[in-house]
Amino acid sequence: MSFVLGVVLFALAIGVSIALHEFGHLLTAKMFGMKATEYFIGFGPRLFSFRKGETEYGLKAIPAGGYVRIIGMTALEEVDPADQKRAFYNQKVWKRVVVLSAGSVMHFIIGVLVVYFMAISTGMPNLENKPIVGEVSQCVPATQDTKTGALAPCGPGDKAPALAAGLQKGDRILSVAGKDTPVYADVLKATRQASGPTPFVVDRDGQRLTLSIDVAPVQRRPLDAKQGDERLETVGAVGLANASTIAYGVGSAVGPTFEFTGLLFQNAWEGLKRLPEKVPVVVKAIFGDNNPERPVSVVGASIMGGDAVERGLWEVFLILLAMLNLFIGVFNLLPLLPLDGGHIAVNVYEKVRNTIRRMRGRPIGAPVDYTKLLPLTYVMIFLGGALMLLTITADVVNPLRLGGQ
Repeated sequence: MSFVLGVVLFALAIGVSIALHEFGHLLTAKMFGMKATEYFIGFGPRLFSFRKGETEYGLKAIPAGGYVRIIGMTALEEVDPADQKRAFYNQKVWKRVVVLSAGSVMHFIIGVLVVYFMAISTGMPNLENKPIVGEVSQCVPATQDTKTGALAPCGPGDKAPALAAGLQKGDRILSVAGKDTPVYADVLKATRQASGPTPFVVDRDGQRLTLSIDVAPVQRRPLDAKQGDERLETVGAVGLANASTIAYGVGSAVGPTFEFTGLLFQNAWEGLKRLPEKVPVVVKAIFGDNNPERPVSVVGASIMGGDAVERGLWEVFLILLAMLNLFIGVFNLLPLLPLDGGHIAVNVYEKVRNTIRRMRGRPIGAPVDYTKLLPLTYVMIFLGGALMLLTITADVVNPLRLGGQ
C-alpha cells in the first residue's frame, strides 16, 4: 500500500511541477501586459475549464504536459489589430526571453525548495562523510563472526562505552585522542587504535564538549579484509555509527541547500550531455538488461519514488523529485525547437542580427520565418518522442527498483 502511495504522490508532484512551469509563463506574460487567452494542463479533449478575465483555465484528458497560449508568439501569427500592442512578438526581446525562460526558472525554484525542505525535515545525505553521530549502540560485542561478519546480540546490562559516556545522536566529533577528525574515516581509524579512557571532543548544538570514553578492546576483522579472509585483530570500539543524513535548522539549512542543489545541477547537466550515448542502454533495458545508470522517464521515477516511500526513505523521494525538476529545467533551455530554449535562441538571434544591421546603417531584418525551421522542429519532435517512448517502455517492462527489487 505504501508503494502505491509513493507512486501516486510522486506522480502528483510531477503534475504540480508541470502546472507551475506553465504558470511561470502565464505570470510573467501577464506581468508584462501580454495577452494570454488559455492556460491548460494536459492535451487532447477538454475535461473542464472556466474563464477568468480574458484567460480560460482548464484541464485536458492526456496528462503529458501543458501549455499557455499567448497571442502573437511569432510574427507569422494573425493578431487582431486591437491586440497588436499586446502581442508577444511586439514586446522587447528581454521581456520575451523572461517569459520563455520562466517555465524552467519555476523548475529551478521547485528544486531548491524541495532540497531546503529535505534539509530541515529528513536531512540531506552526508555526502562528505562528516563525523556526525547517527546512532549510539546499546552494547559492543567482544567478538565478530569470522565467516559472516555478524556481531553477537546485546546481553542484559550490556552498555556501549559511547552510551555510558553520554555521546548523543547529532554530536559532531571534532577529534579523538587529540587527532582531528574531519571525516568519519578518521574517527574510525583513531578509535580502532585507542584503548581505555580516551578524550572525544564533540560539537553539540554549538557547544564544545570533551567526553572521556572508555574504549573497549574487541576482536574485529581488519578493514582491508577481503571475502574469505577470517582473520581477527584486537581493536578499539565505542559503539557508534555515522549519520547517513544531516538535518539542519531553518536558518542553517540555506547554505547547504544551495550547495547540494549545485551538485544536483552538475549531475543533471552531466546526465544531459551523456543522454545520446545512453540510448543503446535503454534499448538493452527493454530486453532485460538492468544498468542502474540508464535514463528513466517520469514513469520510472515514480516507481522509484514508490520504492522510497515503501522503505521509509523520504530523503530519496525528495532527491528524485528535486533532480527531476532540475533536469527538466535544464533540458527545456536547450537551444532546440520546439523547446523554450529554441524560441529563446531565435529571439536572441533576431536581436543580435538587428543590432549589427543598425550599426551598419541598415534597416532591421524581417522576423525569422518559423516555417523554414519546421523540418528541424519535426526531427527534434520525432527524436524526443522516440526517446520518451523507449524510456517509458523500459520503465514499464523492466523498471529500475531501489535495492534491486
